[in-house]
Amino acid sequence: MVTDVSSEMVTAVLPLYLVTGLGLSPLGFGLLDGVYNGFSALVRLLGGHLADRGGGRHKWVAGFGYAVSAACKPLLLLAHTLTPIGLILAADRTGKGLRTAPRDALISLSSTPETRGRAFGVHRAMDTAGALFGPLVAFLILRATVDGYDAVFTVSFCVAVAGVLVLVLFVPGSPAGGTRGSRTTGTEGSQTAGTGGSQTAGNRSSQGTDRPTLRAAVRLLRHRHLSRIALCALLLGLATVSDSFVYLLLQRRLGVSDRWFALLPLGTAAAFLLLAVPLGRLADRVGRWTVFLAGHGALLLAYAFLLTSWHGTALPYAVLALHGGFYAATDGVLMAAASDGVPEALRSSGLAVVQTGQALARFACSLLFGAAWTVWGDRAALAGATVALAACAAFSLTLALRPKGPGPA
Repeated sequence: MVTDVSSEMVTAVLPLYLVTGLGLSPLGFGLLDGVYNGFSALVRLLGGHLADRGGGRHKWVAGFGYAVSAACKPLLLLAHTLTPIGLILAADRTGKGLRTAPRDALISLSSTPETRGRAFGVHRAMDTAGALFGPLVAFLILRATVDGYDAVFTVSFCVAVAGVLVLVLFVPGSPAGGTRGSRTTGTEGSQTAGTGGSQTAGNRSSQGTDRPTLRAAVRLLRHRHLSRIALCALLLGLATVSDSFVYLLLQRRLGVSDRWFALLPLGTAAAFLLLAVPLGRLADRVGRWTVFLAGHGALLLAYAFLLTSWHGTALPYAVLALHGGFYAATDGVLMAAASDGVPEALRSSGLAVVQTGQALARFACSLLFGAAWTVWGDRAALAGATVALAACAAFSLTLALRPKGPGPA
């Protein structure tokens, strides 16, 4: 939560800072936004592998990643052109890539299969509480200072350091749940219905036999359960427009002034915070893939609202509520679903495989959307993304409805 206050302070003002302050084109912003959201894919497997190889080093690999991201915040004060800003954002996302899989592995290993969706929901709710406060703090700083962007980056660095200290001082070094995270139950099989295979096969074939190597992590994709999850996450990521572009689209539709722009992420964060735990619990009961696909349905509806000619005062509330609902139904739920097919010894690496595909897909989407916006305009770019998301969601639904198989694909 503390770290997300820091990162969301930067995220809230970065689109406006780059497009309005530095005058970048949509294509240039798309490139930087792709770096910001997708560069972590290049090191997620490395972070997961280092955590698994150490046996109990999940906390320390994650802590190093948080520290790298914190160190990048003050460097934004020195960068004013595309290349150095891109390098700083790449380094920041390297830290995120190193920490994400070990952190999610800690959550997964400290919970039971029956409560894993709720556990990830609680984490995402805390994470989103930070996302709620971050833009608000950035907004207040911009209103109270002359050189607002520099002040935002400075305060963000101080908060990020506090987040690293909280992790080092208070987070247990090893999961409290021990081997509970890899236990197999009958209930778990029903929870993963629709993903093309139960976690039982993945754990039976790997538990106690796979050494924590990158090859062993990639080999997990031979199992239908994890391979279908990874494929659907990748395809849907290719049509998921970056948050920053959604906020820029809303600003243009409604004529929101620059001073109020930093408040737009609050709507997404508020919906995410309210829905993360309930949807995590729902996913444990009715099936994680059902909730995951429903979340993409909410995102489709948000795109549809942005494409209509509706300019009512309720438009931003509807779009941001659906946007937050999308994250609540997909972010933690995806990791809970993927955890069901990954043995404890490879938990960080296995989750990193899924995260890597999704992050690379979103990186590509940012580049393509920025290019389409530059060439054809924002409306045509969003229409193309909407059609692509509908097609990918339909394909994922048909894949989920295929009969389950216990063995490798």
